[in-house]
Amino acid sequence: MFKTIIEPRVSETDGVGHINNTTIPIWFEAGRNQLFKLFTPDNTFENWKMIILNMNVDFVHQIYFGQNVEVYTWIKKIGNSSLELYEEIHQNGRICAKGTAVYVNFNKDKQKSESISEQLKNILLNHIYEGV
Repeated sequence: MFKTIIEPRVSETDGVGHINNTTIPIWFEAGRNQLFKLFTPDNTFENWKMIILNMNVDFVHQIYFGQNVEVYTWIKKIGNSSLELYEEIHQNGRICAKGTAVYVNFNKDKQKSESISEQLKNILLNHIYEGV
């Protein structure tokens, strides 16, 4: 599992007084930074590998400004060239949002997906989601 702490900003708070729903996918993406680094160690877009194919979000509880949130990112499934993530955002010890995302390992020069190396798959296995 990868864990990222985020401090909500005033600008992310909407008129109803909670963090706006459009912010949650951005926070989920921030939780993937350590994963992105595994696929693109130099963090350059010239060598970028991770292309998102699908993302789903369930909003469970409201999130508020003034209290940090934790973003948890797990690997749910590893395919030949793709992987599915399971993600949660927690505030004050409870799940406030959860979701999934599917990424493909992409070679932008060849404009096609490519297999995830066995070495990288072994690293990803350390982050497998073992929940229900």
